[in-house]
Amino acid sequence: MSDLINRRSFLRTLGAGVALSTVALKAPYVYSKKNITLRVMGTHVTLQEELRQRAMKELGIDLVFTPMGDAALLQKASSDPSSFDLYEHWSDSINILWQAGSIQPLETERLIYWDEVNNLTKTGQLTKDSHIGAGDAPNKIIYVQSDGSLGSNPTKQLSFMPYVHNVDSFGYNTRHIPEGIAYETESWSWLLDERNKGKVALINAPTIGIFDAALAAQAQGLMTFRDIGNMTIAEIDQLFEILLMKKRQGYFSGFWTSVPQSVEFMTTERATIQSMFSPAVSACRGQGIPVVYAAPKEGYRAWHGVMCLSSSVSEEVKDAAYRYMNWWLSGYPGAFIARQGYYISNPQRSRSLMSKAEWDYWYEGKEAATDLKGTDGNISVKAGELRHGGSYISRLSNIAVWNTVMQNYDYSLDKWYELLNA
Repeated sequence: MSDLINRRSFLRTLGAGVALSTVALKAPYVYSKKNITLRVMGTHVTLQEELRQRAMKELGIDLVFTPMGDAALLQKASSDPSSFDLYEHWSDSINILWQAGSIQPLETERLIYWDEVNNLTKTGQLTKDSHIGAGDAPNKIIYVQSDGSLGSNPTKQLSFMPYVHNVDSFGYNTRHIPEGIAYETESWSWLLDERNKGKVALINAPTIGIFDAALAAQAQGLMTFRDIGNMTIAEIDQLFEILLMKKRQGYFSGFWTSVPQSVEFMTTERATIQSMFSPAVSACRGQGIPVVYAAPKEGYRAWHGVMCLSSSVSEEVKDAAYRYMNWWLSGYPGAFIARQGYYISNPQRSRSLMSKAEWDYWYEGKEAATDLKGTDGNISVKAGELRHGGSYISRLSNIAVWNTVMQNYDYSLDKWYELLNA
């Protein structure tokens, strides 16, 4: 697919680079006379202050987190690898970064917990009966092949370290929309249901929002796709004709660009149904907003977090980068992000750092034995509740499509901005 993604066109379309500034913190580094500062560029989802402080304390390095919106993040990283040391984002960014030469291969021998990483990233399936899903399942783009391309044939070099992942859908406020039944009545079609007109929001991320919209259009019976993970030009045109018509009729209440903004959309009731990420659902529930994270009968849109090493990183900082990547799979971070509804690639290492009630609810799909707190310290799950969609295996076995950069990505990007500006 790399020859079909024109980097110059991508950068032109996405716009000018985002200016970044970093402030170096001072703390002693254990193995060097110099203070080692590791610059991590990513999103608000994983670049959280509690994790930064904990990692600095345990690793003895300085960490500078630079969170950005999805589109700006990808543009900056693909055009300027010198602006970061480590990159945290989603697997749909890999083909662009790899083709741009912004990231370098990772050595599995330097990833301490690689053998513990489960099969979701290695083979695309947690069980033999799991649906791999359309689009760029992470196992298709993780291994660096002998010719320098990315593929599913296992090698000792990776394009990214797998860590945080989940399945996404949409959230809806049960004060306004009756609660549905997981995998039976809940449907992506609700995002384009006229009964929700004026209260529907989508994520403003071209490689994500397009799939939420496509799944909704297909579920509504408005159109069908030959391969929803790799839409044709004609299919993209048809989809955006539907969306443009809806927008001009006042159907959408907005397009959010960050998790905090999506929470604001729900708490202010600007939207009562919208694309959502799990931390936003947790935050809304912690504020008393009855948001349900749907388990659509058509299947989820899945994503996988990637941690990538800049092609411009110095050897001295590279060592710190591997230590930080290994720290992410060492237990504590996995337990921490479980409390916002996310999974880690080697969950058994985090199990002992979670209460039995937490593990049973988040991973096993069992009823919460006690009230459970989110990462913000607020109660996000009340005793007696079940996680919508069930267990880890159930949720990750029902994937409709992975977040993907399609062959016609440049074209879809133009259409996306046409929609935003309409």
